[in-house]
Amino acid sequence: MACSTTLHASILKLLIIFLFAGWVSLWLLKPTQIWTRKWKQAEDSANDTIFGYYGLSFAVYAFPIIAIAIIGLLLLDLKAGYQRSRSARSTPSKSNFFSNPLVVNTTLGILSSIEILIAFLFIVFLAWTYYSRIYTDFKKLMPYKSLKLNTWQLKYHRIATRFGLLAEACMALLLLPILRGLAVFRILGIQFEASVRYHTWIGTAMILFATIHGASTLLVWGVSHHIEDEIWKWQKTGRIYLAGEIALVVGLVIWVTSLPQIRRRKFEIFYYTHHLYAVFLVLFLFHVGDRHFYTVFPGIFLFSLDKLIRIIQSSPKTCMVSARIFPGRALELILPKDPGMKYNPTSVIFLKIPTISHLQWHSFSIISSSRADDHILSVIIKCEGWWTNSLYDLIHAELDKTADKRKGIPIAIEGPYGPASLDFLRYDTLLLVAGGSGITPFLSILAEADSATNKSRFPSRIQLVYVIKKAQDFCLLHPISHLLLNQSTEKFHLNLKLFVTQETQAEVGIRELLNEFFKVRTLQVNSMCSNYAAYGPESPSWMAAITGFCSITFLIFVICFNHIIIPSGKRSKMAKEKTPSWVVDLLLIAAFVLALAFSASVAAILRWRRLRKGIPQISHREIQPLDLSSAEARNALEDHEVHFGGRPNFKGSDLIFFFFPYVSDT
Repeated sequence: MACSTTLHASILKLLIIFLFAGWVSLWLLKPTQIWTRKWKQAEDSANDTIFGYYGLSFAVYAFPIIAIAIIGLLLLDLKAGYQRSRSARSTPSKSNFFSNPLVVNTTLGILSSIEILIAFLFIVFLAWTYYSRIYTDFKKLMPYKSLKLNTWQLKYHRIATRFGLLAEACMALLLLPILRGLAVFRILGIQFEASVRYHTWIGTAMILFATIHGASTLLVWGVSHHIEDEIWKWQKTGRIYLAGEIALVVGLVIWVTSLPQIRRRKFEIFYYTHHLYAVFLVLFLFHVGDRHFYTVFPGIFLFSLDKLIRIIQSSPKTCMVSARIFPGRALELILPKDPGMKYNPTSVIFLKIPTISHLQWHSFSIISSSRADDHILSVIIKCEGWWTNSLYDLIHAELDKTADKRKGIPIAIEGPYGPASLDFLRYDTLLLVAGGSGITPFLSILAEADSATNKSRFPSRIQLVYVIKKAQDFCLLHPISHLLLNQSTEKFHLNLKLFVTQETQAEVGIRELLNEFFKVRTLQVNSMCSNYAAYGPESPSWMAAITGFCSITFLIFVICFNHIIIPSGKRSKMAKEKTPSWVVDLLLIAAFVLALAFSASVAAILRWRRLRKGIPQISHREIQPLDLSSAEARNALEDHEVHFGGRPNFKGSDLIFFFFPYVSDT
């Protein structure tokens, strides 16, 4: 069985490598004259068939990445099945030079050698593309019929145009890092929380190139006295400059509101303006035309389908079971889940509470283990922003009511999304370093280790270094209080080193801090506002099938629309002249929307057939009252350390750290 799984996985990996190599080669050859000639011949041949140039463009530019996503999902499903079937400890994969952190920077974050290498190669690719295009343009400088430009103006206009192609290259990659269910980066073991920064970097580069492209074009129009004639153009055929200008303004608004200074202080502004991406993409299509649009289409296709599947899989809403209120405005939410929903430690879910907002989703790390709790999952939320403070006030208001007057709190749950591998749990000793609410991923690791039935698969010793600002934040360790006292089975030894940075208290130890746990208040809410528990996402194979169905449906609709709506003579003329047409652009949009609608309908039907009504009786393990008087508890407390007014010093220590990127919106 293991040999068969390994063979199938190797075949799928080879297919992914082959497709990716072909797609990269395509982009490297695209700026060359050889590719231009060969592509023209291929388009002419395709126009004589039922597929047309649009079918060829889809197959060459879009299909490789979509196929990689489909094969990657099958590979992840295969790996997940193999992971579940393993029972013995496996040797952890050894870290190497390329995967180890090389740069630790406040702005850039933690960068490995392979990330720096890929970034360098991408910059080289952009330089190669730009040089090849400009070299060819200057070698065969042809004046525009509609614009009377002198030589320097013509050259500068070509320079501006080619910056637009660099923005297009960035656009091809922009949406791939923020996929969740259809995430291609998960093939490499990179989760959404880590890959989202690639989206930020690529988006910044795209806006930079697009701004240079737009500003330089306007400058040439201005100095040549053509700006009034060109700036308002929205013709049936040819480039629609007005669409490009509006798209640039929309892109700049999205980029400015996503800057950390605005995103962290005014999250709602960032969140809602980011939804202008739909306007940006449509205007981008009208500006560049369908031929250029197919080069960036795979990311748009996968992102749109991914979003639709996530909307379907987050329905119907469920109900909160209970909540705990900690000192320092922190909450623990206990939510119902189907026993079949399994997840790995450090997984993340996205929550939407319609009582607060019908649009906003916020991500939180799960602190519970699906191995220990079949019917519930838990998250801890530190309330620091508008949405989380509104949730705190909502739960606090329910706590002040009598039990018969408490209303249910409906919640939509998307996810969970987590790592496919648990290699970090197979070391003999594990060091966890966390600060503040960043403790939540590690709580799930400790819960998983505590629930283990096979001791050989988990560490025998875990050291937790936890840094907090104030002593009251120690309450975030409430879910593992029994582990601090070793009141669990002797599966592993937990040692805590606590650092309180903004307080100085003499002769205060773990025993005194544990008294903070008595301040925790529990709220039992009415769970009858929904008939469903959280089911989680469908299997990767299921999503691969939907992706394949949607891509085939789109291609069929594009071919049918172009043959039925556009007359044969006009279609041949447009193919020969290669002039963009907003009519063709509208047909592409219509085909895409219909393909998504058909796929979403199929996904929704299959989803609802799987759901079972009824929230199961919750029988999760309650945290037992702390017994600090026993000899076992006193001995356990002596192993833990508390330091006030300082931070841990790791300089000069021979320690290996595991970095778990974690997302917690406020």
